[in-house]
Amino acid sequence: MKRILFFIVCCIFSMHCIFSQTLYIYGGEDHDVFLGKLNASKYDSKSIWNEYGTYGSEYNTNSIWNEYGTYGSAYSSYSPFNSYASYPPVIVDEEGNFYGYFTVNKYKSKRANFDLVNIICEYYESIREDVDEWYDKIF
Repeated sequence: MKRILFFIVCCIFSMHCIFSQTLYIYGGEDHDVFLGKLNASKYDSKSIWNEYGTYGSEYNTNSIWNEYGTYGSAYSSYSPFNSYASYPPVIVDEEGNFYGYFTVNKYKSKRANFDLVNIICEYYESIREDVDEWYDKIF
């Protein structure tokens, strides 16, 4: 647990540059399904960190935290948590600039490789159990 907390604390400082603008997650074969804001406040209704909102709920079909859903299952071709996903989500900013594929597959070409994504990919099973607690740890 100490290793996890140390890793998170070290990453927080380096994430500041990326967090100066909101990042969005889009999924689906054509990446046209909005999956939420990656780095928004847990009070933002479109944030993946708002456990009461559409995109932070463990029950919503368009939530990455729904382990049985299209975008959260370890077996779905559209999930960031499937190492073999054919169509992992993408991360973009509000101008459409591409930040990479959101995937646990470290060998995926053009994979998003910054601290927040790496934390989520490493600890997604724990995060989905308590999104609010993890938000407080990370941010």
